[in-house]
Amino acid sequence: MNFYQLAESRFSVRKFSGRPVEREKLDLILRAGQVAPTACNLQPQRVLVIQSPEALEKYLKCTLSHFHAPLALLVCYDRTQCWTRSYDGKTSGEVDAAIVSTHMMLEAASLGVGSTWVMHFIPEAVREEFQLPEAWEPVNLLAMGYPAEGAEPSPLHGQKKALEETVRYL
Repeated sequence: MNFYQLAESRFSVRKFSGRPVEREKLDLILRAGQVAPTACNLQPQRVLVIQSPEALEKYLKCTLSHFHAPLALLVCYDRTQCWTRSYDGKTSGEVDAAIVSTHMMLEAASLGVGSTWVMHFIPEAVREEFQLPEAWEPVNLLAMGYPAEGAEPSPLHGQKKALEETVRYL
């Protein structure tokens, strides 16, 4: 499978089997995030692996969009470690975290592990439940695990705008 085929076939899994993700595969997924490009290679991402029963209980308190996943990755960035654009002070943290998250989702898909990007969470609950350092900003949760039998892409998954609507050639 080439990259385009992988990217096209990956979908948000919202129904997971109870099968745990093997540590070897989880490590590959995390390494894919580690090698993701970040602004000036500052690597401000901070990833918490949520998999113990206690951590999963905390996860349930932070979002309704947990999909009963057996594993979640909480992706944050450290505000003190970001590149900052001199013209307006905008930092790279959210973009860096998004790139890292995308790398991890695509690696997971290549290994047969499903994922869903969850941005619908209560930031204060995440900070409190997981005792995040003050400088860490939570960006998203990646609900992750093996797809359950019958897990299908949402009907909207295949609906893509024409390139002419999203791309301009200059």
